[in-house]
Amino acid sequence: MNAGDFEPNSGSSAQVVVVGSLHLDILVRASARPRKGETLPGQSWGYKSGGKGGNQAAAAAQFGASVSMVSRVGNDDFGVRLLEHLKSAAVDTQHVSVDVETGSGMSVAIVDAEGDYGAVIVSGANLHLSKAEVDKAERLIARARVLVLQNEVLEVTNLAAAILAKDHGVRVILNAAPARPLGSDLAANVDLLIVNAVEAEMMCGVAVTSLSAATRAAAILSDQFPAVIVTAGGLGLALAVRNEPPYTEAAHPVSMLDTHGAGDAFVGALCARWANGKLLTEAARFANAAAALFVSTPVKQKRAITSDHVMQLLSERS
Repeated sequence: MNAGDFEPNSGSSAQVVVVGSLHLDILVRASARPRKGETLPGQSWGYKSGGKGGNQAAAAAQFGASVSMVSRVGNDDFGVRLLEHLKSAAVDTQHVSVDVETGSGMSVAIVDAEGDYGAVIVSGANLHLSKAEVDKAERLIARARVLVLQNEVLEVTNLAAAILAKDHGVRVILNAAPARPLGSDLAANVDLLIVNAVEAEMMCGVAVTSLSAATRAAAILSDQFPAVIVTAGGLGLALAVRNEPPYTEAAHPVSMLDTHGAGDAFVGALCARWANGKLLTEAARFANAAAALFVSTPVKQKRAITSDHVMQLLSERS
């Protein structure tokens, strides 16, 4: 099987189901991120609906997929905001449940003058998303072309969703972020692993300091997963499909304004294209360009990025 031949399931329409987290992110902008014991003045703050699951669902919808979300929020104002955001992003929320005892997930992120960030997450209701709720979404998942998972909910929940998807012939993407040890049962039910440089190093021990290093990391991880993408920030990405030649794509040279959520934009764009019938290499190339636009676009304009903008950037490289 060639890397370009790793095809999605056939079907009459694209559909992506995201089982994952929803957080209300509080973004603080400052000239630098504080060191231990240091207090710095900030420049501004604001709310942003997020969580890796929510971000990826919204991005997949933004780039043309029909998307449904399976998640859990608290019975609070944060939960209301999160649901409203998903609906405004054209993401189906029928399977987002409300936890009356635990608050919604949230995070606080500090973005510095270079656009880099650090964050603290309170998972809240996300850790109460259970196998029972996944089972209730079986008909939804069975109709999907791609299921997307992350590491911000319990592994037992991810495993239940992955097994259910595989039982129905649905492709499973795991964005193993944040990095944590993965059980062999979950790994056995994943078709495509997506990790960044930090996560790749934690999983296989290779420091991803170049595209060739990203290629080595992807090759090692492909012993566990049929296909692996290692994203390496401003370097680009490496794709390995087990027992086939590697594929790399250099990053687009853009002026970086804000990297917060760029990885989620990549995953959402990729799964949208894959679910729409593109080959995995084509989907990765599209997602690479989408992420470049995402990091080089002001925050308030990110939702205006379209597939046409991405294709224009790709045409400029050709």
